[in-house]
Amino acid sequence: MNINKAEFVTSYADIKQIPKSDRIEIAFSGRSNVGKSSLINKIFNRKSLARVSSMPGKTVTINFYSLENIYIVDLPGYGYANVSKSEKKKWGDLIGGYLGDGERELGLVFQLIDMRHAPSKDDLQMLDFLIDSEIPFVIVFTKADKLKPTQRKQRMESFKNEIPCFEDITFVEFSAVTGEGVERIREIIEEVADE
Repeated sequence: MNINKAEFVTSYADIKQIPKSDRIEIAFSGRSNVGKSSLINKIFNRKSLARVSSMPGKTVTINFYSLENIYIVDLPGYGYANVSKSEKKKWGDLIGGYLGDGERELGLVFQLIDMRHAPSKDDLQMLDFLIDSEIPFVIVFTKADKLKPTQRKQRMESFKNEIPCFEDITFVEFSAVTGEGVERIREIIEEVADE
């Protein structure tokens, strides 16, 4: 799979606009400002495939990228406090509508969690939803470069207690700055694409 061939296809702001799946989709999910756009750009060797913003909550659409025989799907970030209730509901409907659509060919969800902090209530709700819905997922712990080795070790120990069924979950430690975890995420994408 040529990772450099990823291309932006289109965005949807309303779940009713999204056509039925015609190929496997791999989705990226996480809180606002967790680093989804930076991760997507790093994985696909691009500076601005996904728009990166210093303002959390900027991705308010579901963005589709084509990569050979699969779609990469960038979901809006959730949990950003400085937006209206109606905007939060819209995001919730969009994310829930996409993930809850049993007709989609959803091969995998990369669930991003900021390694520096305990998972938020929204993160845990999302993990519960993925587990209950039997949607395959991998946790990506982002911003790994921002912790010293001792702090990282402590956070990883804490995740064992903070995340339900942690011992059964595949996870990748990732840094958009150092590139740590990039190859592993690419391998996982290829595995899903080849199924």
